[in-house]
Amino acid sequence: MKNIVILISGSGSNMGAILHAAEQERWAERLNVRVAAVISNKADAQGLALAQSQGVATAVLDHKAFASREAFDAALMVQIDQFSPSLVVLAGFMRILTPGFVAHYAGRLLNIHPSLLPAFPGLNTHQRAIDAGCKFAGATVHQVTADLDHGPILAQAVVPVLAGDTAAMLAARVLTQEHLIYPRAVAQFLRTQNT
Repeated sequence: MKNIVILISGSGSNMGAILHAAEQERWAERLNVRVAAVISNKADAQGLALAQSQGVATAVLDHKAFASREAFDAALMVQIDQFSPSLVVLAGFMRILTPGFVAHYAGRLLNIHPSLLPAFPGLNTHQRAIDAGCKFAGATVHQVTADLDHGPILAQAVVPVLAGDTAAMLAARVLTQEHLIYPRAVAQFLRTQNT
């Protein structure tokens, strides 16, 4: 059985979409894959309760308890590696990862970003798209590299930017698409690993 470890910092809505897809599409039987653990850097992350309700192991590792980003990432790797992951999925994990962490999981680390990369890496993507006069926005699933919000693109979804959109309105429209493309991209990535 191949294990997925999902990292979250908040509500875990993308994690929830992946858990739902794994159950509905019977990933365990069809892909020999399971979500083995959900780990958060915040004890109050709402997604932890959702994962626990689905019988998924959870853990919290507070980044504020570490003197440096490198120390936190080293401890996080120890936590993740207990589950022997075939894939590590960032689902709203709001930490910039060190090059050492990224190298450790090279080729098996995915992220979803709320823009049509390579446009608008980093934060405040929705407001930046509106301010730039974009007619379209969206989300991108990509492999993680040492460069922030870069790496091979696995999937994208496009939504229109409507007249009068606020960043919150656009974010909500993009999020519905994230919930569709992320589970599909994860499953497809794992299928290609199986061949």
